Amino acid sequence: MDAVSELLAEVRARGAIFRQTIMRPPWALRMASGAPLTLATMLRGHAWIVPDQHEPVRIGVGDIAVVRGDVPYAVADDPATTPSLVVTSADYCSGAEGVEHASGPARTCGAPAEGAAVLLSGAFERRGELSERLLQALPAVLVVPADDSPYPSVEVVAEEVARGRPGQQLVLDRLLDLMLVSALRNWFDNPDANAPAWCRALDDPVVGTALRLLHDAPARPWTVADLAVKAGVSRAALARRFTALVGEPPMAYLTGWRIALATDLLRETDHTVGTIARKVGYANAFALSVAFKRLRGTRPSDHRSPPPHQAVSSRATSRVRS
Repeated sequence: MDAVSELLAEVRARGAIFRQTIMRPPWALRMASGAPLTLATMLRGHAWIVPDQHEPVRIGVGDIAVVRGDVPYAVADDPATTPSLVVTSADYCSGAEGVEHASGPARTCGAPAEGAAVLLSGAFERRGELSERLLQALPAVLVVPADDSPYPSVEVVAEEVARGRPGQQLVLDRLLDLMLVSALRNWFDNPDANAPAWCRALDDPVVGTALRLLHDAPARPWTVADLAVKAGVSRAALARRFTALVGEPPMAYLTGWRIALATDLLRETDHTVGTIARKVGYANAFALSVAFKRLRGTRPSDHRSPPPHQAVSSRATSRVRS
């Protein structure tokens, strides 16, 4: 399996939040649902994604925006419009100026109106549904133009959202998975897109070989000399070419990859920190903790997922407080 497939293989929504929202200008929503990743598209009109400390990004009909949840952002008819509503997972359809109250199917907020914009959004509710390596690879906001025709079409998704049918949640979960995988595959394939440097470097005969070796066996005690022999070039040539294409030296890249793998294992398994350390190439828990502290400023235990009953309790408490 190639590295991109490995990243996308972890995508699996469970209980995805989907909404179709009808809005009359001027309108602006401050998004605070806590979702780690959200997809948004326009069925009618346009919108601006306005992430904090980043440039606003415009989306039109059929464009798909993929927005990381760790970057606070607003969605608005104009970047200058002040948000009149903070949207949480508990009150996704609350009314505010320019935003209609919920009516009709439970997943549709508002009724058709002349000149209104229609926003379709889907969100992964839990961070564990997405690989840490994938989230680290994404920019704050990326937009896949409608011309790239991601599958499934937004019309198919909108039709499913607007109708209450048996098994709807399961269908929506899989549709969200497909939308994200399709959008990201188009993004990775586009030479003009700001895709991760390592992804583009996979096509290089030398650096691509080294990257695949690191991805396939991250626990191996690699050296630049080992990688150079496998790639058929000198140590200096590999180090120079790898740094130029990927943006960091081979061993720095390997450290980041190992820490991302460890983060996934901490969230997805109940393995001890020591076991996880050995799986990703560290001698023991202490060595992994040192690497975490240096790269992330955190401890491995900070990335542990809470037990299922605790996670449910925390979400319930959060929604009551909201």
